[in-house]
Amino acid sequence: MTLFDGITSRLVETGRLSVNVLERATDDPATSPEQTVVFVHGNVSSALFWQEIMQDLPSDLRVLAVDLRGFGGTEHTPIDATRGVRDFSDDLHATLSALGIPTAHLVGWSMGGGVVLQYALDHPVLSLTLQAPVSPYGFGGTRRDGSRLTDDDAGVGAGGANPDFVQRLIDHDTTDEAPTSPRSVFRSGYVAPGYTSEHEDVWVESMLTTSTAGGNYPGDAVASPNWPGFAAGKIGVLNTMAPKHFDVSGIVDLAEKPPILWIRGTADAIVSDASFYDFNHLGALGIIPDWPGEEAAPAQPMVSQTRDVLDAYAAAGGDVTEVAVEGAGHAPHLERPAQFRQALLTVIGYVGRPADPAPPTEAIILRSAD
Repeated sequence: MTLFDGITSRLVETGRLSVNVLERATDDPATSPEQTVVFVHGNVSSALFWQEIMQDLPSDLRVLAVDLRGFGGTEHTPIDATRGVRDFSDDLHATLSALGIPTAHLVGWSMGGGVVLQYALDHPVLSLTLQAPVSPYGFGGTRRDGSRLTDDDAGVGAGGANPDFVQRLIDHDTTDEAPTSPRSVFRSGYVAPGYTSEHEDVWVESMLTTSTAGGNYPGDAVASPNWPGFAAGKIGVLNTMAPKHFDVSGIVDLAEKPPILWIRGTADAIVSDASFYDFNHLGALGIIPDWPGEEAAPAQPMVSQTRDVLDAYAAAGGDVTEVAVEGAGHAPHLERPAQFRQALLTVIGYVGRPADPAPPTEAIILRSAD
């Protein structure tokens, strides 16, 4: 595990499993929850992806990043997908409880956005930062209102995983020799064209920590009479986000509504109203044959669904800020770190919201790389 300067790693024993946690060596464990930020990574990644932003946040905050089960250094325990992402969110709660953290500001990326939303449905949180989050209705197979296209979630879940990509994870392939190499997938899916980083090897290392053991990534699939011939199973990572298992739109009805920051890249290839990871969109493009048409298999409008739910959250009294990062892909915290940091520090109340049109009264020191 490649750790950046000032970042440490340790295993936290919970009543559920052993969880790997990254921390900053100089942070004070007695820091109040109001000054504590917890990062949750997404699918096919780990806490390693958060290290740059962890380094850059103010020193009087306590900052942690947690590896979800089956990723990074956390135990590779099988995932019950029929619980949606609750195995992940329950693990997170057990970890924070073991660390004596009753509540905190939670940051979730992609699938991790779904994890922190589920966490907020079950436990109090101080704020939620959702970076390129999975739709509140899951990944694939729904209309804009969240209604499911088929009773079995055809075209959704582990059956959609590319077998060659899975094999390259197993082989710990670090090359870019094929479009299905993890490094190539990072470049084409995780970030927008033009992004470069001296840490790309670490990001690939993080992806390669994904467990492909039974019950982890990608999970099981079942045959379906509906196009494209497979449907979501009951175990494993990709099935946790099948709409029959996953729906966090209930955040609208929370009695206590934490402020929410929704930050996304406008060039995101994964979470989009035209996602290149959505079988129905690929069918419409002719990439997957025999698409049955727009009526039977429309692409999932993921961003629009998130906006609809967050608009309802705001109408019900919640505070929502949307930040669309122009030209960024699926990882604004890597691609536009200064903009991500500013937005995060604002939603947690560390800096004030600038008055418009007056200039900001708070300043953040930017790295030259920003």
